[in-house]
Amino acid sequence: MEWLQTLPPSSHISPSALSFLDHRLHTQLAVAEAPTFAAELQTQCSELDRSLDELTRRLGAGLSAYASFSGEIHGLFGAVTDRLVALSSTVVPDGGRGEGDGKGFREELATLAKEVARLETVRVYAEKALKLDTLVGDIEDAVSFTMSKNIRKHSSQNSQEMHMLAIKTLKTTEDILTSITKAHPQWKHLVSAVDHRVDRALAILRPQAIAEHRALLTSLGWPPPLSALTSSNSDASTANQVVNPLLSMHVDLKVQYSENFLALCNLQELQRQRKARQLEGHDREVALRQPLWVIEELVNPLSLASQRHFSKWVDKPEFIFTLVYKITRDYVDSMDELLQPLVDEAKLLGYSCREEWISAMVTSLTTYLAKEIFPSYISQLDGESVTGIQSSARISWLHLIDLMIAFDKRIKSLVEHSGILLSFDDDIMQKISSLSVFCDRPDWLDLWAEIELGDVLDKLKPDIQDENNWRKKVEGVVLSSYTDDHKSPLVSNAFLRHLASVIDRCRSLPSVSLRSKFLRLAGIPIIRNFFDSILIRCQEAEGLTALTDDDAVIKVTISVNAAHYFESVLKEWSEDVFFLEMGMDEDDKTELESNSNSYGEVLPESSRRVIFDDEIKKLEEFRTEWVEKISLVILRGFDSHSRDYVKNKRQWQKGEEGWAVSKTLIQALDYLQSKMSVVEVSLNGRDFIGVWRSLAAGIDQLIFNGILISNVKFHNSGVERFGSDLDVLFGVFGAWCLRPEGFFPKSNEGLKLLKMDENRLQECMGGGKRWLKENGLRRLSVTEAEKILKNRVFTS
Repeated sequence: MEWLQTLPPSSHISPSALSFLDHRLHTQLAVAEAPTFAAELQTQCSELDRSLDELTRRLGAGLSAYASFSGEIHGLFGAVTDRLVALSSTVVPDGGRGEGDGKGFREELATLAKEVARLETVRVYAEKALKLDTLVGDIEDAVSFTMSKNIRKHSSQNSQEMHMLAIKTLKTTEDILTSITKAHPQWKHLVSAVDHRVDRALAILRPQAIAEHRALLTSLGWPPPLSALTSSNSDASTANQVVNPLLSMHVDLKVQYSENFLALCNLQELQRQRKARQLEGHDREVALRQPLWVIEELVNPLSLASQRHFSKWVDKPEFIFTLVYKITRDYVDSMDELLQPLVDEAKLLGYSCREEWISAMVTSLTTYLAKEIFPSYISQLDGESVTGIQSSARISWLHLIDLMIAFDKRIKSLVEHSGILLSFDDDIMQKISSLSVFCDRPDWLDLWAEIELGDVLDKLKPDIQDENNWRKKVEGVVLSSYTDDHKSPLVSNAFLRHLASVIDRCRSLPSVSLRSKFLRLAGIPIIRNFFDSILIRCQEAEGLTALTDDDAVIKVTISVNAAHYFESVLKEWSEDVFFLEMGMDEDDKTELESNSNSYGEVLPESSRRVIFDDEIKKLEEFRTEWVEKISLVILRGFDSHSRDYVKNKRQWQKGEEGWAVSKTLIQALDYLQSKMSVVEVSLNGRDFIGVWRSLAAGIDQLIFNGILISNVKFHNSGVERFGSDLDVLFGVFGAWCLRPEGFFPKSNEGLKLLKMDENRLQECMGGGKRWLKENGLRRLSVTEAEKILKNRVFTS
């Protein structure tokens, strides 16, 4: 081409130009392409000339705007000066100024002060606007420069410098906008206009910065190959041989990576500050807390590389969890050693690289589970529901849950090395738990609970149907710290063991609301199934013999023992913080309803409620009902056997020689001892107390109503005979208490009244209620005492 000129002598060329030509024209092929290269240079020069012209034009426009603002302000200050001169010419000496002149002067002065303040505000507004316009122009220039550099694929060094300059300018701009927002909130149109231009620049700058960061990571060899991680022979020694590109960088690359890392962190912090300013006065926590961009850029390529392996392991999910955990563990230490100091240098508050790395890896896993694994398993469940055989898919589902729970426990151990407490922080738990997949899909949680409950009930069926599990007692209370001997059957332990297993699996869920819902769906029905089982057995026993047979009574006592043991364990579990949290969560949900009570009614305290309260109450009511039934059955039998004894009214007019107890009472006492011995052996101690106390109260009423106040004439010998009978009766109950007469209050006090001499009885007739209390007769009314005394016959 004739228009191409030859190069001048090398002595006339600068060293930098020579180096550039040597680099580009070092081969014969490159020399042959010199015309094309020259055309590219001319094109670039033309673009640079156009950029220079645009900058010159903008500079001129800026100077013109500044001159306009300066001229306007100069004119305003000139007007103020003229008014001050005019005002000074009207001022007269104090002696010659009238009252009206003084008032006019003060008003004029106040008006002038307002005008000066307005002018000052205009001046500040003009300066801020001009400053912001200049800064935003610099930002847009930097963004345009980096875009043109990327298009021409030049070295990223200058582009990185322009990114840093743009971020620094953005920081200055944001500081000014923040100060304006606080000092001059009425300038919202200025702030909005600047935000609009800055947002457009950031929409270009962030993707550029991330693209450069990704290119740098690729040049460093990230992501590392997964072949060593997925090898079947991978063991501890192999893991140690995996090369971490972040730790094996050369010095120059390390410096470049650090600068790029800081630039991206600074850009994210700038975005956070802008959001904080724009969301002032709103709930900002959700919007401001974002994953660390630099960590996401490390995880995303690893996640994509891993998914190529995941697709082969849909039916063997244990390999997926193993690979994700291995990647997470192998690189987590480098997050602390290399990246955390850089994050601290960037002043990103509240970020832990270790936590962000683990969280990002777990998030990538849960995303894949939600998109690929769970839909596949659900389709299997749907297919088996059509055929009516659901065992295989349900087993696979429960196996997947087992893997997720085990994975979460291993992940927690990694997080705990950073000193983060996980006990009550649901936000952290959701970020590092694979079970957080249920947070967005509550229908999957319902399905899991249904499968879990079905599996437990299937396992419990053989235990319920095996009579040996109802006859044999629990050897040692292993699920409760109570020292009482509950005499509980093995079947109650089987129910509690499966319930404890469901609760342990529930503990792995990352939020209180999920745990509460799962326990209500899968745990509470187990308790209700237990309740139904013991209730059916009691109703069967009652229906066959009305509990008159010893075997029927024993069957009922076994169910009562099981209920008591189950209730004791639930009460002890309810004191755990795990269950108290659920009660607090329910309180939060009902707080609005409590606040809406506009009539000042006292609402019941729900803060003490726990998730098992309703079930515990049912078990308590069950025990009370059937203990009362046992007592009532024995009382009826005692009444039947003592009917002749009660109806024989003449026996109290004479003694029965040779007998310490009435012959007609012996059969009833023998029946009582026989039944109570059966109940005592088979029933737990606490409920047995309820049986004999209820029975004592019933017998007391029976004797008092049937004998003492039934118009029976008591002679002296009859009183002695009645006292002997009661002593024997008290002796039966003396095996279970120290003062059995205290549980027969009316019969005992009636006997005391009968034993009094005639003079004291006359005092009683006239003393009324006061006399009864003074003589220790507190359970008898005056009417009852008078009935007894009218039937007392004194003989010489």
